[in-house]
Amino acid sequence: MALLAGLTGGIGSGKSLAAYFFKELGAHIIDADQLSRDLVCPGQTALKEIVDSFGKNILDSTGNLDRRKLAKIVFDDPEKKSVLEKILHPKIFKKEQEAFLKICNKDPFAIVIIDAALLIESGNYKRVDKVIVVRSSEESQIKRILIRNAISSDEVVARIKNQLSLEEKIKYADFVLDNNMKREDLGQKVQKLYCKLLSIVRKT
Repeated sequence: MALLAGLTGGIGSGKSLAAYFFKELGAHIIDADQLSRDLVCPGQTALKEIVDSFGKNILDSTGNLDRRKLAKIVFDDPEKKSVLEKILHPKIFKKEQEAFLKICNKDPFAIVIIDAALLIESGNYKRVDKVIVVRSSEESQIKRILIRNAISSDEVVARIKNQLSLEEKIKYADFVLDNNMKREDLGQKVQKLYCKLLSIVRKT
């Protein structure tokens, strides 16, 4: 029987790198962020609902969603953030379930991992068999984000503080992957965990 796991972590914790390693080992990855991007393409129902809720100025000159503008609006406004999540989360969950069933039809003993930053916050952790949290020190998170994003360290800290803390996320975890060392170390930890997941699948 296939196993559905949720993979999450704080911004800059190394979640995407862990997902990459899992994929290399043979796991099927469902990218929640990519599903979200697909759902807000022109012509999609979700985009219409977002425009109805936030106004047409949320679109750029080509009619696409201006994700950075929307992010600024919801970042410091819990009510608006909640409105956006009520539009997107149910649709993302549905797409994830469809993708999972499609994979299971091809591979009944698949290990399927939902790569989702908001796995805990959205309540989606309740829909998976196992929860994996990638943990990293705040110092490491800040360094990684500054390397890949053209933002100030103050903005980075604000983004980290705006998320559910890693300590809180770990309370929901079945497995924790520590990522404060080298890339290769995370790869080895993912490999060990993948073997554990395989053994779970084989026992079911």
